[in-house]
Amino acid sequence: MTLYDIPLHTLTGEPTTLGAYRGQALLVVNVASKCGLTPQYEGLERLQKQYGDRGFTVLGVPCNQFAGQEPGSAEEIQSFCSATYGVSFPLLEKLDVNGDGRHPLYTELTKLADADGAAGDVQWNFEKFLISPAGEPVARIRPRTGPEDSEVVAAIEAQLPA
Repeated sequence: MTLYDIPLHTLTGEPTTLGAYRGQALLVVNVASKCGLTPQYEGLERLQKQYGDRGFTVLGVPCNQFAGQEPGSAEEIQSFCSATYGVSFPLLEKLDVNGDGRHPLYTELTKLADADGAAGDVQWNFEKFLISPAGEPVARIRPRTGPEDSEVVAAIEAQLPA
């Protein structure tokens, strides 16, 4: 099984997989609406707008595992993201990224080490995983690194298919 085959659901409950994004660079980010890092939505949306027509997609994955900072329903999450940050990129259903209930997507993603060589559990909200157009995880960016930091932008640009 590849990352493209792992069953997922959109925020509205429709079945999907990362296979829907085959051939694109993806930035998978566990997001939360009530976190000190929530303003990163602004940078994520700017990345989506800047690179979306070049084979790139931000994919938001709501997660309530860090201090209960994503308590809302799917409708509340969608409304918050749209009204507060104008989010146009796709959002998946709320998932567990750590622990016994860790979703299979994150079982695979957390095998990837960050720039310091550390793999394992997601540290906090807004941890970012860059996936190549071939469906391989290629970069892990820790939460406090903003989406528009030069290292993130350079990694995304290196993976753009177009």
